[in-house]
Amino acid sequence: MTQHDRPAQRYALDGRRAWAVWGTAILVYVLAVFHRTSLGVAGLDAAERFGISSAQLSTFTIVQVAIYAAMQIPVGALLDRFGSKKLLGVGLTLLTVSQFAFAFVDSFEAALVCRVLLGMGDAMVFISVLRLVALWFSPRRTPMVTQMTGLLGQIGALAAAGPLAFSLHRFGWTPSYAVASSLGVISGILLVIVVKDSPYADQRRDELRLRAIARTLKQAWLVPGTRLGLWSHFTSQFSANMFTMLWGFPFLVAGEGLSEATASVLLMAMTATAMVSSPIIGTMTMRFPFSRSTLVLGIVAAAIVAWTTVLLWPGRAPTWMLVILVVVIAVGGPGSMIGFDLARTFNPPTRIGSASGIVNTGGFIATLAGVAMVGIVLDRVAPGGPSTWDVDAFRVAMTVQYPVWALGLVMILRFRRRARRAALAADPDGYADIKAGKPVTFH
Repeated sequence: MTQHDRPAQRYALDGRRAWAVWGTAILVYVLAVFHRTSLGVAGLDAAERFGISSAQLSTFTIVQVAIYAAMQIPVGALLDRFGSKKLLGVGLTLLTVSQFAFAFVDSFEAALVCRVLLGMGDAMVFISVLRLVALWFSPRRTPMVTQMTGLLGQIGALAAAGPLAFSLHRFGWTPSYAVASSLGVISGILLVIVVKDSPYADQRRDELRLRAIARTLKQAWLVPGTRLGLWSHFTSQFSANMFTMLWGFPFLVAGEGLSEATASVLLMAMTATAMVSSPIIGTMTMRFPFSRSTLVLGIVAAAIVAWTTVLLWPGRAPTWMLVILVVVIAVGGPGSMIGFDLARTFNPPTRIGSASGIVNTGGFIATLAGVAMVGIVLDRVAPGGPSTWDVDAFRVAMTVQYPVWALGLVMILRFRRRARRAALAADPDGYADIKAGKPVTFH
């Protein structure tokens, strides 16, 4: 096993300062998830407010996710150069400004600009938090803290599915989004006061100059473990993302005939499931590091079975079956976090930002494809718009997930073989240790 030489430490790994830094960064991530998923419960309101079709409605999420995905690799490289604190600050500023503007605009074009800014801000948050986790916590504890990051981030989705949905119904569009955006100011103050980029006196990122960014990205990409992480993220996350970010609420209400209140409860159940399953997956990741990709394959297989059962059910599926569906696909969110742990295992600290950015493009590219294809298919089978959406239209539209799953599964199996061969060749002893369940890094 090859270990990266560490410079002198100012703060202890896993110590109080580490938890304070991580906790403050989590507040920013919770807001990012809240803003990211806020349109999921406002889709029908947005269609009415802006007078748009289903394809135009999906464009909001498509643009937002496209910007997010496109920025992951450059943001990851800049993260290795400038550190987490600066990028979290810029990201939080963009999120706050975009949501405040979204509260007041009343045209489709202006709203689209807001979603662009939101996607840019959101792109800077998650991998910045993951870099803090990798630097402030020991390798033994990192998988669990990574899962806890995803778990606590779901509080943002829970707030969008519950309080925001209630606020939109009670107070309307502008007050709800304006108040929600103001929360960024408080998080920004805490970010400035508490967060430090590294516990080490000599931060390795300072050695990475801008001229080396392209080389760092190339090195991270060429590592099979990085691409295994990317495809694990791609395959496990997109179904839950597509559901919570846009199409779940219309599917449950217009397609399956549930009330808006019941649909909101099911979206909150997804969040609760992700929160409960995160520590379970984190524990399994720590105990069985050699079988992390196998765990991803099992999570994806369960989602495929659940969707297939619902889509083949004659007429509208019973409520209990929809509960099972949302619970099963919700596990894909925590499951996708395994991809970042894979990237961490095969990359040194100076490449964590770049590797994490590469991995994070996976699920959001898949989400982008899924959201777009559902909107296109709905416009074909229900050209009359949201008023004509029914269970049959959604049954056809949701089948677009199967090609995405198929591609992802093939690539996971392909790069799992490559990653294992590379690990064995680089460090036979480390390879034996990781099979035995020990925390190992291959740099």
